[in-house]
Amino acid sequence: MNRALFQENLFTNVTVFAIISCATAYSSAADWSDTSLSFRTGNRFEEPFNPQAISKNIFALTHASGYQYGSNFFNVDFLQSDSKDPASLTQSSGAQEAYVVYRHTFDLGKISGKNMQFGTVRGVGMTAGFDWNTKNDVGYNSRKRMLVLGPTLMWDVPGFLNTSLVLLQESNAPSGAFPPISNVKTRYRYKTHPMLTMSWGIGLSDFISFEGYANFIANKGLNEVGQQTGAETNIDMQLMWDISHLTGNKSKTFKLGIEYQYWNNKFGNTDTITHGNGYRANSPMLRAEYHF
Repeated sequence: MNRALFQENLFTNVTVFAIISCATAYSSAADWSDTSLSFRTGNRFEEPFNPQAISKNIFALTHASGYQYGSNFFNVDFLQSDSKDPASLTQSSGAQEAYVVYRHTFDLGKISGKNMQFGTVRGVGMTAGFDWNTKNDVGYNSRKRMLVLGPTLMWDVPGFLNTSLVLLQESNAPSGAFPPISNVKTRYRYKTHPMLTMSWGIGLSDFISFEGYANFIANKGLNEVGQQTGAETNIDMQLMWDISHLTGNKSKTFKLGIEYQYWNNKFGNTDTITHGNGYRANSPMLRAEYHF
C-alpha cells in the first residue's frame, strides 16, 4: 500500500470512528437543544457551468444541542432552483438538491476534567463530521461525499464563536449531460486538503442577532477532468430579528431577517472563460425561521 493511500484510509477510519463515537455519546441526555425549520429565498445564486443568475427557494431543518462532553450540529437543506438551472435536458423545471451537514465537537476539557481555558479561549475541542449531497441538474449532477476532522477553539463571547482547522476528504461522482463531465464514469477522490472554518451566533440586542459561518478552503488538487482547482472562500451571514413577542410566543420562536452569501471559486472552480460567472456567487436572501 502506498503512503498516500495509507494516509487516506487512516483519515477515513479515524473520522468514521469519531462519528460513531459521537452518535454513541449523544445517547446521553442533552443539556440544551434548539431545532428549527427555516425558509430562505433569493434570485442571485450562481452555479459553475452556468453563466445565468438563478432563483432558489431553500427549506431547511436544523438541530443544535449540547451534552456533558460536547455538542452536535445537524442541518439539511432542500433547494429548488428555477428554470435557469434545469433539472435535465428534457425538463424546463428547475433542479432539486439535498445537502446534509453533520458536525460533532468533543469538548476535551470536559472529557479530561482539566481546565483548558486560556486568554479569550474558553475551551478546546475535536470536531468530526461529514457532508453529503445529491442534485439533479443538467450540468453536473453532484453526488458529493466528504469527511471532516480537526481541532476546534471555542471562544469566550456573548453567544458563541467557534473556529476549527480541519482536514477534508472529499469525493464526487458527477453525471452531467455534457462533456467533459459526462465522461466521468467512477467516483473521483480529490486530494485531502485543509479548511479553516468559523461559526458564530452573537446577540446584538434583546431582539437582534448576528449569525453565520465562514469557510476558507485550500485547493483540492486536480478535479474530475484534470483541471487545477482553486482555493475557496464561502461566507454566509445573517442578521436576524426575533419577532416572537409580536406573535405572543416565547422568545426565539419566530425570527425574520436578511442573509448574504459570498462564495469565490465555488466548488474549487476558477475557469471564468468556459464556465461564465458561475465560479463566484454574491447572493442576498430573505430568511424566516421557526424554532421549537
